[in-house]
Amino acid sequence: MESYSILLELAILLITAKFFGVTAKKLGAPQVAGEIVAGLLIGPSCLKLVKSDQFVSYMAEIGVILIMFSAGLGTNLKSLKKSGIKATLIACAGVFIPLVLGAIMSFCFWGFDGWGTPNFYKCLFIGTILTATSVSITVATLQELGKIKTDVGQTIVSAAIIDDIIGIVVLTIVLGVSTGTGGYLITIAKTAGFFIFAIVVGYITYILFRWYDKRHPQTHRISIYGVGVACIFAYIAEKFFGIADITGAYVAGVVLCSLNDADYINRKVDTNSYMIFSPIFFASIGLKTTISGMNFELLWFSIAFVAVGLLSKIIGCSLTSRVLGFNNRECLEIGVGMMTRGEVALIVAQKGLAVGMIDPKYFTSVILLIIISSMLVPIFLKKLFTGGKKADE
Repeated sequence: MESYSILLELAILLITAKFFGVTAKKLGAPQVAGEIVAGLLIGPSCLKLVKSDQFVSYMAEIGVILIMFSAGLGTNLKSLKKSGIKATLIACAGVFIPLVLGAIMSFCFWGFDGWGTPNFYKCLFIGTILTATSVSITVATLQELGKIKTDVGQTIVSAAIIDDIIGIVVLTIVLGVSTGTGGYLITIAKTAGFFIFAIVVGYITYILFRWYDKRHPQTHRISIYGVGVACIFAYIAEKFFGIADITGAYVAGVVLCSLNDADYINRKVDTNSYMIFSPIFFASIGLKTTISGMNFELLWFSIAFVAVGLLSKIIGCSLTSRVLGFNNRECLEIGVGMMTRGEVALIVAQKGLAVGMIDPKYFTSVILLIIISSMLVPIFLKKLFTGGKKADE
């Protein structure tokens, strides 16, 4: 591709994503749902105007990192500490229930050959894909509604982050046991190592930023340095600890959220994210959708996969939330907020494909779950969170 063609792709992405985002908002749906539809329309499935190439992937990756960094900056540490235990329990249920129900659903299609057989691990891996939660879309919706700092909003974000970590550990255990490598012990150690790193290096980073912030309050430089730290944390999390980069970006935001200028940094980051990177990220979800080779067997499996994927999160997280003292509406808000799947589910599925755990054709089912959950969750959350603040168009 000629270098100047990137400019045309970028123009098509931004204009269509914003147009459909504003249209969706006028129709009563959140903007992110419209941006995903825009990606579907201009992507390989329909008009084929834009491809999900390396350029789009890089831009989308920056977009999701900025979204998560912004979410971290908007974190209320007191509320986070208050919801810590609850969020952990909700996350555990949000992993266990989808894992079990996903495996049972797969057994119904492929049969049960006994414990430890290749088919058993194949079905277990399908359940593992369903454990992943993509918090980025939920975060964007909560920010749009002005609910990110509420107890429910903080619980959803905290639980989703913990869910992501637990899901990656489960993935490593399943792959380790099925291949006989036993690598899950290393992954558990790396996960613990990352949080030790986050505490130690994060505290040092906070002290340096607090010192700089007192001497240079509300300067563009501190916002730029903050984005740089987010990228470093994201890189280190993925490269050295095997944890999703979005988790590193979120942790970087949490590290800086207690600064006096945290809101100022967040406004600057949010402006850049809103202008270019965030629309590309959400549109890229639609771009990745290519429905090919669909037959009745795959169709029924995909329907069951999507249904179990959506309902299992609601069942596990909502019931656990109810036991923990949330009211019925809050329980449903948490369950729906944990329902989205995205980049983590794609990473899990790709790892399974790489080691031959699942057939490539079932990747279509994963894409459908991501698309459907990404479009439904913002709409449902907006219905549930009545009286939220409206975002600027």
